[in-house]
Amino acid sequence: MALDHSPYLLYSDGNGNIFEDTTLYAVGREGWDAFPVPEEDWILLPDGGNLYELPGRKGIGIDVETGEMRLCEKGWAVAAFVPPAHTSLYFAAFESEPDAETLPLFCYTAAGWHNNQFYVTAVRIEDDIRQECKGYDDEKIESGAESLVKNYPHNRLVKHLMENCCQTYNCPAARNFAMGRWECPIPISPACNANCIGCISFQPQEETIQSPQDRLTFKPTAEEVVEFTVPHLETAPYPIVSFGQGCEGEPLLMWETMREAIIEIRKHTKKGSININSNGSNPAAVKALCEVGLDSIRVSTNSARKHIYEAYYRPNNYSFEDIVESLKVMNSFGGWTSINYFVFPGMTDSVEEYEALRKLIKETGLKMIQWRNFNIDPDWYLGKLGVTETGEIMGVKQLQELIREEFPDLKFGYFNPPIERIKGNYQEDFAHW
Repeated sequence: MALDHSPYLLYSDGNGNIFEDTTLYAVGREGWDAFPVPEEDWILLPDGGNLYELPGRKGIGIDVETGEMRLCEKGWAVAAFVPPAHTSLYFAAFESEPDAETLPLFCYTAAGWHNNQFYVTAVRIEDDIRQECKGYDDEKIESGAESLVKNYPHNRLVKHLMENCCQTYNCPAARNFAMGRWECPIPISPACNANCIGCISFQPQEETIQSPQDRLTFKPTAEEVVEFTVPHLETAPYPIVSFGQGCEGEPLLMWETMREAIIEIRKHTKKGSININSNGSNPAAVKALCEVGLDSIRVSTNSARKHIYEAYYRPNNYSFEDIVESLKVMNSFGGWTSINYFVFPGMTDSVEEYEALRKLIKETGLKMIQWRNFNIDPDWYLGKLGVTETGEIMGVKQLQELIREEFPDLKFGYFNPPIERIKGNYQEDFAHW
């Protein structure tokens, strides 16, 4: 939608009320710096998006009359959460006061107001509708959750997924499982071998932020996994079962249990796809899982550069080279390889990162990039990594265009594709699921 001018800056009064400042145009942030946003980079706030007040932070905008950048002194800065399937192009631009508290682990996309509508700087990267707000039916979810708990009375995993993930945290994957469709989550590991700065399920007490959810507290058995995943693979449309969820540690630490579960699952059904979302820390374990039928792996990373990766993940007993090797292993078995790529405008789209990403794609035969929004306070993240200069940057959209051009077979998206897409028509229309 063409705009006749940039959207106006938004600010909050500190009481949950948001206003536009018609003396300032909204701008975006990359790394430490604020930039004017090209008008084509603004889209309407998608359904399922939210707005946040950023306490202790003043928004930065471009003065409508002078064209100079200045602070909005009328209230606190405002940012947007953009829903899954959309990738953020810029952070909200703000200046923090010295005593500003660290922001919680959400994504903080630039937002503005134009013609009585909210706009954000984002791009829709995925047609898949699996986490669209309008696709969830609360009554079906409630009755589905009750049925699952009743049908599997002794299964701790089903209980965890329904009572914790689905009904407490509104986890989209758990809600889809309750509705009997698509990707079914399998949390498997209470422990982790990384100490990610922005971990969503565990934060040390001395840290200035809290994790938004609690981690799995038990080790599931292979029997518990098989009991509910086989029926899901047999009956769900476009079924996937996925080890490795936000409510757990690293699934590869439980690879023996997963191996046993995969063997058993495949005795009962050949349908659907078995996936692991992982940090890729143990290539030998990935090989053992591929040998018994693992179909795909999604390896999470904040960077294709070793020093940036290791500064964020703070790995125990593994290195960046191991995650590269895990992708190669899966590729050698003909499996599907994705990276869960945490997009941080100003870091992800730096020229240095672009070169490292090209190398990673070539080296591993990568099949897909899931362009995920990085849920983190940008000041806090850059400070933790000790990054004062991000180097030359090109813009997230430009980065995506260059990668598409050089690697036309590489898929872009936000979710793990089902086997029907992987083996059939990848561009299949998912608007009618």
